[in-house]
Amino acid sequence: MPELPEVEVVKKSLENKLKNLTIKRVFINNNKLRYKISNRQFYRIKGKKITSVKRRSKYLLINLNEDLTILAHLGMTGKFFIIDKNSKKQKTSFYYSIKKNEFKHDHITLFLSKGFKLIYNDVRKFGFLKLLRTKNIFTTDHLKFLGPEPLTNEFNLKYITKFIINKKVTIKNLLMNQKFVSGLGNIYCNEILFLCKLNPLKNVEKINKKELANIVKFTKKILKASIVKGGSSIKDFANTEGKNGNFQQKFNVYNREKSKCNRKNCLGIIRKIYTSNRSSFFCSRCQNK
Repeated sequence: MPELPEVEVVKKSLENKLKNLTIKRVFINNNKLRYKISNRQFYRIKGKKITSVKRRSKYLLINLNEDLTILAHLGMTGKFFIIDKNSKKQKTSFYYSIKKNEFKHDHITLFLSKGFKLIYNDVRKFGFLKLLRTKNIFTTDHLKFLGPEPLTNEFNLKYITKFIINKKVTIKNLLMNQKFVSGLGNIYCNEILFLCKLNPLKNVEKINKKELANIVKFTKKILKASIVKGGSSIKDFANTEGKNGNFQQKFNVYNREKSKCNRKNCLGIIRKIYTSNRSSFFCSRCQNK
């Protein structure tokens, strides 16, 4: 599942190509995604202009004129393709490659002005697209309970200190809680805790002020670095310009079980455990506290 940096790169890619294009026609090949699409409702976007593409947490907001927004979540395998005026297929999403027969998983196609097409493809169909009123978008159940964006000033030491009062939860589970901070997932939580030298099982009650400050610092640092690198992927990632995301080459712990720790002068080995049914990777030595 993509996390904040991957979705941010998708957002940038889509806005770069789609902004100010008009939707000429809508073709729905399969409306049975995570939430069933109302064909009649979606046909309303014909003739509407794409005014912007935004991101909130792991969600994409494709804003149209006349107070309409397409809210999209990519789920596990959802991805957007763009077909340009030269019929060239371009990737915008994460850890996938263009395959010969994948068109059978093309569920929705938007025919746009200037000869462009936007295709939503999803093998496992855990993603979704919803058409909502723009003015109500942030009060929908998907968005209204989300915590602050980690790259904003709202995510700071004062906020964390107040949030964890009387909380009995491990630091890994706290970071994974979208009500605490939005957009983080398993990959980046593991990497953040490595940089903070914190064990994923450590209870937040036992984390001192300096360690909390480091969580803020390294969360912002690692997310910014990943966005610059083009997003992480386990297999492959490329935006619409064809540039591969290569932050995965910088992973310190994620998916490196039994490997030596990358930290200078550390003789630890990367361990893998399961916390709340998710894999956690950490150094047996420098995160052993």
